[in-house]
Amino acid sequence: MKRAPRILLAGGGTGGHVYPAIAIANAIRAIEPEAAIAFAGTEDHLEWDAVPKAGYAIHPITVSGFHRKQPLRNLSFPFKLIKGLAQSWALVGDFDADVAVGTGGYVSGPVLMAASLRKRPVVVQEQNAYAGVTNRLLAKRAAQIHIAFPEAKGWFPAEKCRLSGNPTRAALLEAEHAQARAAFDVPEGASLLFVFGGSLGSLALNTAMEKHLAALLADEDTYVIWQTGKLYYERLRARVEEEEHERLRLLEYVDRMDLAYAAADLALCRAGAITCSELMVTGTPAILVPSPNVAEDHQTKNAQSMERAGAALLAPETDLDAALVEKAPALLKDAPRRAEMAEAARAAAHPDAAERIARDVLRLVGWQDGSSQEL
Repeated sequence: MKRAPRILLAGGGTGGHVYPAIAIANAIRAIEPEAAIAFAGTEDHLEWDAVPKAGYAIHPITVSGFHRKQPLRNLSFPFKLIKGLAQSWALVGDFDADVAVGTGGYVSGPVLMAASLRKRPVVVQEQNAYAGVTNRLLAKRAAQIHIAFPEAKGWFPAEKCRLSGNPTRAALLEAEHAQARAAFDVPEGASLLFVFGGSLGSLALNTAMEKHLAALLADEDTYVIWQTGKLYYERLRARVEEEEHERLRLLEYVDRMDLAYAAADLALCRAGAITCSELMVTGTPAILVPSPNVAEDHQTKNAQSMERAGAALLAPETDLDAALVEKAPALLKDAPRRAEMAEAARAAAHPDAAERIARDVLRLVGWQDGSSQEL
């Protein structure tokens, strides 16, 4: 009897790399419950807590990024790279992986390299429109490359690419508008702007919001959900007297993003890959303010892709004041334009991304069913 497939996943550093890997693992398990699944990660990053909470074993790999601005920190880089490769070689052999899947982050490099050297097929998943360095280096060794934005195809061998999208949470499609409005105590018929900058928060977005909040709420039909992030909440709560703004929902963190997307008429936020994918899946019109502090300015490339699709407006951080004072109020009053943006977002979405990738991964180990989507 043929053994159950054994699949090793590597992705770490940030939620944008970790959660897609978990979503793929969940989809693999749903399709093939007997599959053996393991993760590789680093002990000092998010994956070390998130992966076990999702029910999967994780194995430590020593890895370090290359520090362009602090060259002295790179003195240990070669030694960590060698150690990480040795650990990865051992892990691929000990786990006896049939296939290795990398979702980005430095840990993907040594793990997928070791798998390739051991003659195991490797799969790359690129979340952004602009491909990361690790994934570009691994591309020649990959059996499959799954991309989320069509623009990413230019960075990889075209014959290996599949436009699969980014895996997102199934719950995002389950929330109902009326339920969501009730959860945030926002009446039907009101205009709702949802502003957020990630779990830690964005200084630029929070500074601009504090500056223009009164102008936004001057329109008595406008409500605002403002997620500050945990780094800024206490300070802003002390300065923004919420009781004077009955139509403001000032929150440190939104743990039910499904409800927030379902309730909102418009989002103003950063342009991380997973955020963009969630906006597309939920059909939420957006003004995207790319962070200028990310590697290779990939958020701008994501926002440009969504703007070309008609799903969002791009507002550089230097134009943030205008985005809040002019673009956001104008869009909140323009229901037909928002409807067009929502339709364009859904047309570009891939709500079945995790399942698509899972099925293609399983095909590499001989599993047969359905069909894949290639570019």
